[in-house]
Amino acid sequence: MMRILLALSLGVACCSLWVGAEVPLQPDFQNEKVLGKWYGIGLASNSNWFKDRKSHMKMCTTIITPTTDGNMDVTATYPKMDRCETKSMTYFKTEQPGRFRAKSPRYGSEHDMRVVETNYDEYILMYTVKTKGSETNQIVSLFGRDKDVRPELLDKFQSFAKTQGLTDDNILLLPHTDQCMTEA
Repeated sequence: MMRILLALSLGVACCSLWVGAEVPLQPDFQNEKVLGKWYGIGLASNSNWFKDRKSHMKMCTTIITPTTDGNMDVTATYPKMDRCETKSMTYFKTEQPGRFRAKSPRYGSEHDMRVVETNYDEYILMYTVKTKGSETNQIVSLFGRDKDVRPELLDKFQSFAKTQGLTDDNILLLPHTDQCMTEA
């Protein structure tokens, strides 16, 4: 039993270091300003799921709508083979503005999402820790109000992902597509 507790303690300590000490939050985050339609521009993750599928991923649309109790419903529509797939999840606000928690109804994974930076009308950079059982993964996302963002924002996304321990192999600028762009 002592070995198991020690192994778990070391695992938590290693994950804490690996995930990155302090992820910044958007100062004075304003929930109502991120509502509406966004395009998925960049995605970075250290998950096996991402590594296995990144060669097939394309740009998606994401719609953020408010709930009556101040949380956010997030619906993403993306191309999957010859059809459009849609996934929705409710993100619950926390005591920290710009930080949300969610549980995937489909997969049972826990999501701790932070809005790292946004100017609300052009881009949003987010950082998520996804946990399912003993597996913990990082996800860095860049969304734009348009299908294209300034090159400096692409650089910012890639640099931030690398500061979180992700490598070039973990980072993807999503290819443009017209498929599923009008679904959301």
